[in-house]
Amino acid sequence: MATRALMAGAAAVALMVSGLMVTPARAADLDCKLRFTLSGWSALVKHAEGTGTVTCENGQSMRVKIEAKGGGLTVGKYRIDDGRGTFSDVRTINDVLGNYAEGEAQAGAVKSSAAQVLTKGTVSLALAGTGEGVGLGISVGVFTISKLGKGGK
Repeated sequence: MATRALMAGAAAVALMVSGLMVTPARAADLDCKLRFTLSGWSALVKHAEGTGTVTCENGQSMRVKIEAKGGGLTVGKYRIDDGRGTFSDVRTINDVLGNYAEGEAQAGAVKSSAAQVLTKGTVSLALAGTGEGVGLGISVGVFTISKLGKGGK
């Protein structure tokens, strides 16, 4: 073990001396959370919109717009009032922005809870929330998180 450490140290010194110092890739280890509200409907086509706030352990935060679109064999109307999400494999707060793949099967009425995991490349988002609504079906679509501009747009 000590031999490996000495060899790694010698290689780093050799690279610095030769002017070719290579910086290691940063680990994707920033802890970021999402709090959101979302409401939508579906009738073969699914559409939902909402807003939220992403906060990261390094003190950064960002207001975001959330939009879910898709299609499938669905019908219903719903609202999530206390949505929570946890991101994994995030390097910077901007890594949370973009389109996540979504697949869902649902059956519920009145007050309900839901949990779902979405992916965007190496970044994953685990969602959970409670709300109200009626829904039945299976859908596939895209869950988009974008930066909320000034004035809420």
